[in-house]
Amino acid sequence: MGKGFRGIIVDHPDFDAGSDAEALYNAMKGIGSDKDAILDLITSRSNAQRQEIRSAYKSQYGKDLIDDLKYELTGKFERLIVGLMRPPAYHDAKEIKDAIKGAGTDEKCLIEILASRTNEQIHNLVAAYKDAYGRDLEEDVIGDTSGHFKKMLVVLLQGTREEDDVVSEDLVEQDAQDLYDAGEAQWGTDEAKFIMLLGNRSVTHLQLVFDEYQKIAEKSIEDSIKSELSGDFERLMLAVVQCIRSKPMFFARRLYKSMKGLGTADNTLIRIMVSRAEIDMLDIRECFRLRYEKSLYNMIQDDTSGEYKRTLLRLCGGDDDMAGEFFPEAAQIAYKMWEISATTKIQLRGTVRPYQNFDPASDAQALRKAMKGFGTDEDTIIDIVANRSNEQRQEIRQTFKSLLGRDLMADLKSELSKNLQRLILGLMMTPAEFDAKMMKKAMEGAGTDEHALIEILVTRGNQEIQEMCSAYQSAFKKSLEDAIESDTSGHFKRILIALAQGAREDGPVDMARALEDAQELAEACNADSGDMEDKFMSILCTRSFPHLRKVFQEFVRCSNKDIEQIIKKEMSGDVKNAMFAIVRSVKNQPSYFADRLYKAMKGLGTDDRALIRIMVSRSEIDLFNIRKEFKDTHEASLHEFIQGDTSGDYRKTLLILCGGED
Repeated sequence: MGKGFRGIIVDHPDFDAGSDAEALYNAMKGIGSDKDAILDLITSRSNAQRQEIRSAYKSQYGKDLIDDLKYELTGKFERLIVGLMRPPAYHDAKEIKDAIKGAGTDEKCLIEILASRTNEQIHNLVAAYKDAYGRDLEEDVIGDTSGHFKKMLVVLLQGTREEDDVVSEDLVEQDAQDLYDAGEAQWGTDEAKFIMLLGNRSVTHLQLVFDEYQKIAEKSIEDSIKSELSGDFERLMLAVVQCIRSKPMFFARRLYKSMKGLGTADNTLIRIMVSRAEIDMLDIRECFRLRYEKSLYNMIQDDTSGEYKRTLLRLCGGDDDMAGEFFPEAAQIAYKMWEISATTKIQLRGTVRPYQNFDPASDAQALRKAMKGFGTDEDTIIDIVANRSNEQRQEIRQTFKSLLGRDLMADLKSELSKNLQRLILGLMMTPAEFDAKMMKKAMEGAGTDEHALIEILVTRGNQEIQEMCSAYQSAFKKSLEDAIESDTSGHFKRILIALAQGAREDGPVDMARALEDAQELAEACNADSGDMEDKFMSILCTRSFPHLRKVFQEFVRCSNKDIEQIIKKEMSGDVKNAMFAIVRSVKNQPSYFADRLYKAMKGLGTDDRALIRIMVSRSEIDLFNIRKEFKDTHEASLHEFIQGDTSGDYRKTLLILCGGED
């Protein structure tokens, strides 16, 4: 896996510690300081060379260079430059000291450092902490943490993990079985077993254990940890597993979370950019590019400013061609990600279930009473509609008509308004009626909501699509295919019509055909854009999702590229969006919906139509899984986003459908 030097910062070839010390002294002399000269010099020297400069500075000027830099610089730029000037072990020691001093503890900092460092780095850190602060790091950690979280941190602080060449083949299967028995196979969890195995076995050994665990449990070790553990202990164990799988991917995730959304977690950003610049920044950049929709360089550029930004960009080292070939580390990670996607059996869970003491006549009468006379009792309407399954709501509709001779949908439409009306009416429709209505809304009027068309047609199964087509014909006296034909054009139209047939293949993976399909897609990347889109459409719109997972995995092997990056680079507009949605849905459909919900609520204004569409259509299928993916990716719960982005009875209904705070 990515052997050799993978950092950005290297030894400066014509290094002279004395002249560098003089240059820094001159840059800080007099009124003001030459920040460009400081950042240019420090980011073009290795850490070992910086320590020589620091020594030369003290010899020549009788002053401490770090003290002078602290005096001359301010804010984030000062923290970044001073971080670069410390030896790595002392930088880690300072970060941990800051994390545990004062009233609160920065558990995420402790987790990041102790889960990701090698034995040698841990030993150096412990010694540096003792030297800098005259205290025992283990004692300070014990005094500031508790429970299983504390126990695992203490294990990691020993720095006694078996070295990478230690693989006990006879123990791989046994360790996987022990982990399964300690969690999934019993009521309650044997945390000590997780701590012992994940804290001591070698990286290579544990990678094999995780593969074996996947076969036994039919789910990833990460999913088991999420369901069996909780709080800081869960976050620590997940970080350990992620570092075992790939440290560059772990740091890519941490960097993304430090910059996305409102505000930047600058301490995290600085700590990672400083600590990985000479180790694996090239691989982190590749993993970032693989997982997210932009390069690390571009995200730093968009999220920071001034000398701080320029210094970070120097440490990053360059912008990555969006569809360039993978470095070895990233290619293996991409292949492995598809393999995990193909073998993980996700148990889909909705958030709305059938009401236990269901009485359609009683519910019909209560709804009529809530809408009769002056004013409307929205609370009763919400309580009934949001807490019944769709099948039960259809019984209520039927009973309302037979008991009261009235159309429940018409009554609700006249009594409610705006987003609450749209949400309640959506819940009262059958899934097919609702999808048909959403397709109609996406195509009526002046503009077309292409994202809605893509989302519905990509994520529905064959039967759902066929039932939607029937509902569309019944409601609007026109076939869905004719509507798509008249409202869209070109390759995009052909993709939508292909998907609207509801004829995607079913069944298991055909290995030989998957390899053939992967090769054809790889060859199509070198064809004209029209031919490429035809070939992608013929495979992506017709093959089963399990088959496509294998195709996309083998595509990495055939081309040394990632299918998502190829689509982003080589395609454009609605065709790109449709193809990208298929790939995201094949990889992890709950994650795709989580991303759609995030985009519906982030920034100024809310895309209420998208929010309603997803919350209604997924509430009985996989909204629980979507919630989990949302929290994992965005560091905030779906519940929090809805709470902050909506209001009134509309918000109340959405939160009932959401089903929990995570």
